[in-house]
Amino acid sequence: MTDIAARLAELHITLPAPAAPVASYVPAVLAGGLLHISGQLPFEDGAVVTGRMEGGDDLTRGVRAARACAIMLLAQIERALGSLDRVERLVKLGVFVASAPDFADQPKVANGASDLMEKVFGEAGRHARSAVGAAALPLGALVEVDAIVAVRPD
Repeated sequence: MTDIAARLAELHITLPAPAAPVASYVPAVLAGGLLHISGQLPFEDGAVVTGRMEGGDDLTRGVRAARACAIMLLAQIERALGSLDRVERLVKLGVFVASAPDFADQPKVANGASDLMEKVFGEAGRHARSAVGAAALPLGALVEVDAIVAVRPD
């Protein structure tokens, strides 16, 4: 078992089948040693987690949705590279949170994805990030996360 597989097992994470694109794009593009992963939505029990964050909301639901997006990112990375062991470093996450105008805790929601990546990849999982509020996301999703990953050469 590889280090990454062991960490996933310790975290009780089984990667799902990568989600199919919902429009005209591909899930991943490898160019110049960087893997660009299209935005991934949060799935729980086979359904997209929907809604939006409002001022005063408990952050738990948003953090959990961001973590679910990160799990789908891992599934897409594994499909694109054949193994998560090819990840040299997570470069950047872009986190989009469906938010009411009075919600300003997008960075705290985004921590659900960021914290998981650090747990999985260790120091190589620390990354640059943006956390942005959005009026609406595809399929009514609560959170969407995309990624840029530096890849080890074969």
